[in-house]
Amino acid sequence: MTSKKTAKIHFADNSQCVDFNTGCHSLLDCLEQQQYEIPFQCREGYCGACRATLVAGQVTYNEEPLAFVRDGEVLLCCCKPDGNITLNLK
Repeated sequence: MTSKKTAKIHFADNSQCVDFNTGCHSLLDCLEQQQYEIPFQCREGYCGACRATLVAGQVTYNEEPLAFVRDGEVLLCCCKPDGNITLNLK
C-alpha cells in the first residue's frame, strides 16, 4: 500500500472534511490521527461502540463485524471508505 490519499471523509453535521490515507487500518484510526475523539472499546467490530451513520458513499470491512449493524450504519473500527463518504458521528 502507498500513503496516497484515496478518499475524503465529509461530516454531515458540519462542513469539515478530512482525507483518508491508505496507510490507516480503519476509519477509526484515520479520525484519531486527525484528533477526533471517537468512542470505542474493542477495535475489532465486536462491541459496536464506534457506530456511526453512513449518510453517503460506501465502505468495505477489513473483517465482517460481529456486532449488529443496521442499514445505514458502519463500525468505524473495522472498515475503510470505498471512495468519498459522508458520516454522521452522532
